[in-house]
Amino acid sequence: MAVITISRQFGAGGKTLGQMIADKLGYTFADSDIVQRIAKEANVSEDWVESFEKEAGSRVSRMISSMVSQRWIDRILKDERGYLDEKIYLDYLVLIVAQMADEGDVIILGRGSQYILDDHPDAFHILLINELQNRIKFLMERYELSQKQAARIVENEDQRRSNLYRRLGKSDYNDPNLYHLVLNMGRFSLEDALKLVCQMVQK
Repeated sequence: MAVITISRQFGAGGKTLGQMIADKLGYTFADSDIVQRIAKEANVSEDWVESFEKEAGSRVSRMISSMVSQRWIDRILKDERGYLDEKIYLDYLVLIVAQMADEGDVIILGRGSQYILDDHPDAFHILLINELQNRIKFLMERYELSQKQAARIVENEDQRRSNLYRRLGKSDYNDPNLYHLVLNMGRFSLEDALKLVCQMVQK
């Protein structure tokens, strides 16, 4: 019962490859599932969780968290009413990623899962990279975006990724030593990458 974590530079094809691997191996592809489970545990809407993921580590998010007193938070949580801030989000994220890994046969996309599951005995960690222009082109082709739209999305998502890792106290997320396999998607097709990953896991 393996677990595969996929970290990626945005636009390198991580979501697409993850779904392909899940289909090939019959695994669960955990992306929106994580949002749903955090929302359920925190008793908040999925939109609230998604907004925290988009703003992770931002000035606004930190300001909101700092404005809410711990006593007020404790009272709300004791009454089992929903509330979410950065610390609670990260606590639930770590818990749920670990639970999914223990359930097995799952592919977890991003969210620092390579750190959370660093010592998990059945985990394989994969990093996808690519040149900036290739990532922009990938988004343009896959999602019918203009070059300007795709470039803005890549820039924003790269910053969001960096912010999330900063909140986790990490800065070495592109270090190849963290991963079993690093794939330069400028040199591999998605189909070839799929074969390599499946061979690694099934071996």
